[in-house]
Amino acid sequence: MAESEETVVVEGNHYFPPAGITKELYQDSEMTTHCGWKGTANYYSLVVDGETNEDAAWTYREPLEKAAEIKDYVAFWKSVEIGD
Repeated sequence: MAESEETVVVEGNHYFPPAGITKELYQDSEMTTHCGWKGTANYYSLVVDGETNEDAAWTYREPLEKAAEIKDYVAFWKSVEIGD
């Protein structure tokens, strides 16, 4: 799903660089949320082995200036395990 030695940790979440994700497992979602210092997050649903985990990953496509380092990086939640 995602693999990288170059994640950026923000507020306890590992953000993976775009090159580290398996894009064919991601489906754009209509869900968005807003953070006062990062901007608007766009979500993805993950489809693995025919099972969909709705809105399980997010990215900041146009982050605010303070969050520029995570532009297009992807973070996960909703039962997605991040290993060491």
